[in-house]
Amino acid sequence: MAAESAQHILAVDLGTGGPKVALASTDGEIIGHEFEKTDLLLLPGGGAEQDPDDWWRAIATAAKRLLGRGLVPADSIVGISLTTQWMGTVAVDRDGNHLMNAIIWMDTRGAAYAKRITKGLVNVAGYGATKLRRWLKLTGGVPSRTGKDSLGHILFIQNEHPDIYRQAFKFLEPMDYLNMRLTGQAAAAYDTITGHWLTDNRDLSNVRYVDELIALSGVEREKLPDLRPTGAILGPITAEIAREFGLREDVQVVMGTPDTESAAVGSGAVRDFEAHLYIGTSSWLTCHVPFKKTDVINSMTSLPSGIPGRYLVATEQDTAGACLTLLRDNIFFPDDELSDGAAPDDTIEIFNRMAERVPAGSDKLIFTPWLNGERTPVENHLIRGGFFNQSLSTTRAHLVRAVFEGVAYNTRWMHQHVEKFVKKRLDGINFIGGGANSSLWCQIHADVLDRTIRQVENPGLANVHGAALIGAVALGHITFDDVPQRVTITGTYEPNPDNKRIYDELFDEFVNIYKNNKQAYARLNATA
Repeated sequence: MAAESAQHILAVDLGTGGPKVALASTDGEIIGHEFEKTDLLLLPGGGAEQDPDDWWRAIATAAKRLLGRGLVPADSIVGISLTTQWMGTVAVDRDGNHLMNAIIWMDTRGAAYAKRITKGLVNVAGYGATKLRRWLKLTGGVPSRTGKDSLGHILFIQNEHPDIYRQAFKFLEPMDYLNMRLTGQAAAAYDTITGHWLTDNRDLSNVRYVDELIALSGVEREKLPDLRPTGAILGPITAEIAREFGLREDVQVVMGTPDTESAAVGSGAVRDFEAHLYIGTSSWLTCHVPFKKTDVINSMTSLPSGIPGRYLVATEQDTAGACLTLLRDNIFFPDDELSDGAAPDDTIEIFNRMAERVPAGSDKLIFTPWLNGERTPVENHLIRGGFFNQSLSTTRAHLVRAVFEGVAYNTRWMHQHVEKFVKKRLDGINFIGGGANSSLWCQIHADVLDRTIRQVENPGLANVHGAALIGAVALGHITFDDVPQRVTITGTYEPNPDNKRIYDELFDEFVNIYKNNKQAYARLNATA
């Protein structure tokens, strides 16, 4: 039981698989947490949606279960801080009611419309040269031609669901939608709005919409939320929310930040050029930098971070932990005529034990983790995953280890380009997300990247811990300089020189698989 005089923050991390809800002290210490699953709806033509009511149900269920444990007095909670999946879109009416399912970061149905607004007479990498220069100068990035970012979602709704577009009061990111449910206020922070590619991000103290870019997009300004500074306080919870959760009405809601930015804080790597690797459903490798820069060819840029006045290198591997989920649910334990029953609760631990029996390199079996296309270092939503170089001696254990290694090969591919981008060697990488719970995966990444990997304590809580720390800073209890001392490293993994040769060889072939097959993927998946 916490001290009666202490104050606390309710932190929420809404991932694709569901929300983690945690109670934290205003010093940033996690006291307890709960998780509740949400459903993902995959649709023909590249659709990926979730029900915002399912988000809210899961958050409310987990929060009430956590509060019901009596870990802290309810009246000691002074703030709520959220982090959520990023580059999703919720169309809401004036009362904050959603008008359709949320379109999430995996959805590619807006690709045709994104291509339409970005092309020009003279094109560079598919983008109109004049438009490209303008977008890069102001925003630091450019609308994805895959349609996976927020602007692509809005264009999809505008063109294929015009009635919903007309009815929409605002198009909100998942975090901003949840904040509206908590406070009744529709607003976006300087960092959450970035994925719309409609703001001037050159002055991080005064991010603003650009009329010229809004005109290029074809989206009406009044349907976009007003902006608040990163790290600001949005306002108090509504009386209805206070009654529902048994909280004080003066509990303040922090603007919050997307999951990439909160993870950077929760990893403890908050100083410039300190890198962290995240593996959850998706993956990224990033660090804070003191500059604004873009690499269009390799789909990287530096964007406003969750720390006011700072930039963060933006990268993303579309599917990482999701590859193990596919292995579990669609290959080893599918719900079909050959099924031996449901997957055991300790499937991931079993996968680890199986993979440990197989030598480094999986006897040269290579897995490509591009199950939903890829973003970094190639932006190509048409490529797909697969196992290459199987033989009659390939076992299920080989398949498992190859998946672990394939995700690491893609991380190395990304890591190489991030190092070129920042012009520094990135070593001593803090590893977070559910994937970092695997000591084997930590060692595989150390070997494949040839870099030291630092395993963060409770890595699966890094995002919600980051949200709690961001809330504590916003409420004035700590500073960002205090963060590294509040994150514990529990394991350090050095590269095994005995594995360098095989991993160098297989990484080169991994990249060759992409180069040699990308045209075939384009032909096979042209309508995806």
